[in-house]
Amino acid sequence: MNELDSLAASLGALLKERKETIAVAESSAGGLICAALLAVPGASAYFLGGGVIYTQAARRALLRVPDESVKGIRSSTEAYALLKARTIRELLGATWGLAETGATGPTGNHYGDSAGHACLAVAGPVERAITLETGHGDREKNMWAFAKRALELLETSLGKSR
Repeated sequence: MNELDSLAASLGALLKERKETIAVAESSAGGLICAALLAVPGASAYFLGGGVIYTQAARRALLRVPDESVKGIRSSTEAYALLKARTIRELLGATWGLAETGATGPTGNHYGDSAGHACLAVAGPVERAITLETGHGDREKNMWAFAKRALELLETSLGKSR
């Protein structure tokens, strides 16, 4: 986990201290967000669950979001990331929902986004969505960058909800 370790440990301690919980719906990060949060000893005190929602089939089955609910919202947008964050939070009854959607590379996605494009969102006492552009097509580096930025977004949002 390297650089995600200390960030996730800090987040885990803060969530435990506040008796708050997190649920994650990631995509292009491929499970790295969940893995970082779960690598912290005592994660069961705050981590309720998560999944890699990589396809429309996963969105329909795991998030229970039907096609009609995403009419006019395309993947890899802040609106879609917020929908995922709100939905996973509600489904698992978490204090916070954290979501990521993007294009890791080496090429862009079929929506026209370049490799290195990700949208990240937090839903809970504070709602925020941001877009990240890494500017390169290295798939693995983008996955790590997406996970790190998602955790940083959660960290900032936790600070704003005090």
